[in-house]
Amino acid sequence: MQKLKTANLYRSELIPVSGKLVERYNLCLEKLGFKKTKLKSFSIDGLGWSPEIAEEKKNLHYLNHGDANPHGIIISPLQKGKPVYVPTHTFDREMMQHIFKEHGEAINDITRDCAICIDFDQDIDAFFGPLDVLKYDTFNINFHLINNLFHIQEEQLQLVKKFNHGNNFVDEAIHQELLESTKKHGDLRHRKLYLKPIVYQTNSFFTKAFGGVYILRDFISPIVIFEDKKTHKEAIKDTIHDVLIYHISQPELMDKLKDHLIIECSLDEVVKATRYERIKKVMLFSELKKAEHSIKDILNDKVLFRRYLNSIDANALKRVTGVEIYLERLERSNAFKIQDLVDERFYFALHQPHSSLDVKQHDLIWRLLVNVSPKDVLFLYWYDKEQFYKSYEAWDESFQDWVIETISNNI
Repeated sequence: MQKLKTANLYRSELIPVSGKLVERYNLCLEKLGFKKTKLKSFSIDGLGWSPEIAEEKKNLHYLNHGDANPHGIIISPLQKGKPVYVPTHTFDREMMQHIFKEHGEAINDITRDCAICIDFDQDIDAFFGPLDVLKYDTFNINFHLINNLFHIQEEQLQLVKKFNHGNNFVDEAIHQELLESTKKHGDLRHRKLYLKPIVYQTNSFFTKAFGGVYILRDFISPIVIFEDKKTHKEAIKDTIHDVLIYHISQPELMDKLKDHLIIECSLDEVVKATRYERIKKVMLFSELKKAEHSIKDILNDKVLFRRYLNSIDANALKRVTGVEIYLERLERSNAFKIQDLVDERFYFALHQPHSSLDVKQHDLIWRLLVNVSPKDVLFLYWYDKEQFYKSYEAWDESFQDWVIETISNNI
């Protein structure tokens, strides 16, 4: 991963945490029911998730109590606008943006000497079956301060009220109580320490629960798409919910998504785009058995590209150039079918969200498409970084160099 880090493509926006902030972070962990970290320094993302603590605990989702109960931690206003690197849902970053929009001023005040625990509550204690994810509707975002600072503020305000009542201003005992409270906690009278719970409404989304599930419910009829085969088999036994259920690898899924105007593909247009050339290069890379040149040079140099394209066998050549062959023959006759000439995974990779979708839906459908057929390394990096990082580690080193260059040139 070092090359990715050098290119600022691997968790480059993490916030360093050390000193007093480590203590506050640990108090948040304990308040949320987790064990403290032993680390003296680490880094966090916009949600408060730390890769170093995840490694220490050997649990990528150490801020969750099961799939149904995610949490977050705010210890710095610098978390505003930062990425959420390991989201449980596709809307996690949006929820954090919503929190800072609603309570930004109070967060600035509170994090001067305190920290905030976030409880994302959708009124589900635990999942019992795969289609329980359909219960996701409204999130109540609740906030808790370490050291009960808000309650101490209330006590301080009551002391002030008591002090101002009648002749109590001469009462030395009340003087002493106020002084002790102020010395220990500071003057809290004018601090903004209360964070009102926020309601967040969900629509279509992806969740990592049950091995990964897409919920598409803004369209003609609800569609549930599973990434895990075992969970999918369990879900299709359900006779209660009126939804369409698919596994992400089913070819019928793409047809249904097109029927519902969720995705589209115009081969005449897509072959003119740089995305097509990028995917075609990945297709050639996947067909190469041996190469005398570096993969990066082969994919960047047109002469070398053609040389190696002509070195692969006929079936492999068809998989790489099938789209162009199909379009060329289609000009002469309508008798040719896409499935006869174009590799299925290549064809699926050329689809895009339907033009009628809004921006939020676009991002979700792009994520779905790059997981149906992860042939576009740039879009895989943009829309599913976790999967990108997993794939990256298994790639040829020279191909890694080409991928880094490709992404860097498009950011």
